[in-house]
Amino acid sequence: MKNLKRMKRKSSYAIFKTKLVLGVLLVNFLFLTPAQIFPQKQSLGSKLKIARVKYSGGGDWYNDPSSEINLLKYIQKHTNIPVEPVYEWVDLASQNIFSYPILYLTGHGNVNFTEREVENLRTYLENGGFLYIDDDYGLDKFIRREMKKVFPDREFAELPFDHPIYSIHFKFERGLPKIHEHDNKPPAGYGIFHQGRLCVFYTYETNLGDGWADPEIHKDPPELREKAFQMGTNIVIYALTN
Repeated sequence: MKNLKRMKRKSSYAIFKTKLVLGVLLVNFLFLTPAQIFPQKQSLGSKLKIARVKYSGGGDWYNDPSSEINLLKYIQKHTNIPVEPVYEWVDLASQNIFSYPILYLTGHGNVNFTEREVENLRTYLENGGFLYIDDDYGLDKFIRREMKKVFPDREFAELPFDHPIYSIHFKFERGLPKIHEHDNKPPAGYGIFHQGRLCVFYTYETNLGDGWADPEIHKDPPELREKAFQMGTNIVIYALTN
């Protein structure tokens, strides 16, 4: 038990260290004019990678593997955040989740967390980690059920349009952009908070991840893809600085 607690403390420190390095670069970026932004300084430390969450239950957690790669390339082009545009996935039961400041979960169907995954994810989120969930259509009732296992005493709260995640870099005065139509519902962003910090962000009826995928896959028009990338950039910046 002592070894497990020590391992989790070390893993939590790894999240903090990565966020600190990237956060310093972000602060410098956000308060400089474009002419003052310098190239990435590779010697400063970690490069950002986003880990795809592998889950059981039958949902297609693995769909659109180009999404994170393209989002990271966009972030690389429009900010000075050091990134590594790769596709990587993690098992929630593994200590590997603590190596990533941001986890990404998506899919169309059922999700099921084991007791070990629930405990691991709760520890990750309570110690500085950030989970972004994008409903790719059909995920909603399952992810709400499973997140109640992680935080039984909390509900998803819809974020108001003036929440900083919608304006931290790119401005979205009306909240989330609508990338794909499903049930003729407006897009909505929900959050779960731990000690006042937004640690889970869940987007519904928008499909940002589809907008990040290679253009020939969903054939979204360029203007919608741009909005998806901009909102994705906001999510990453917010996750790294809060």
